[in-house]
Amino acid sequence: MAELGSAWLAPGRQAARLELLGVGVQHGDLPVLQDVGLSIDTGRRTVVLGPNGAGKTTLLQAIHGLVPLCSGRITGIAPDGSAARLRFGFVFQRPVMLRRSALANVEHALAVAGVPAASRRMRAARAIEEVGLAYALERPARRLSGGEQQRLAVARANALQPDCLLLDEPTANVDPAAGAALERYLIGLQQTGRGFVMSTHDLAQARRLAQQVIFMHRGQVLEVAQADAFFSAPQSPLAARFLDGQWLD
Repeated sequence: MAELGSAWLAPGRQAARLELLGVGVQHGDLPVLQDVGLSIDTGRRTVVLGPNGAGKTTLLQAIHGLVPLCSGRITGIAPDGSAARLRFGFVFQRPVMLRRSALANVEHALAVAGVPAASRRMRAARAIEEVGLAYALERPARRLSGGEQQRLAVARANALQPDCLLLDEPTANVDPAAGAALERYLIGLQQTGRGFVMSTHDLAQARRLAQQVIFMHRGQVLEVAQADAFFSAPQSPLAARFLDGQWLD
């Protein structure tokens, strides 16, 4: 099992770990994830790379519990080594917005999560302001631009105060300025001890954001490495070809 470290954390601060042991997922008779074993520090910036069909999105969905496992298990480990039930916030590539204001979208998510009514509005407004959308609190969410909707989706997920965010190509459909703003916000999350696991096809973005990389191909994890080591000297021949821009068989 590959393990990702905690070198970035401030003295005295530790994050929980996410353990995947022999995880498999099938769509019908087709294996999508095969015997995946990982140990991920939820306080770090983890980027999942690989070609189309590698299983990146399914890996994120399996961690969140959106798809059933056909084998293996996924568990949380607290800093003291005890079992922990981890909470995740999921951000889809194309977010779905309710027919209500930006503020009401986040408030609704908090209500579904059981957050007391007395604190929902303040908590929702704070999360929206943190992603730079204070001006849009009362605007209809579906009338926001694509980049604004994606930032709102991140605010909605982060308002739930998860242990870790799961992001499926969150900047794939936004303009460069919106993508840069979202990247800055995600980097800043570490000041709260919260990290993310994010899939992307953008190698430049991966270089900017990743502290560690998970490289996948055909439903298998082929390499897990610190970002600097991965981009300078990948150990897997397929990873080297991927970074070189070659097609993978």
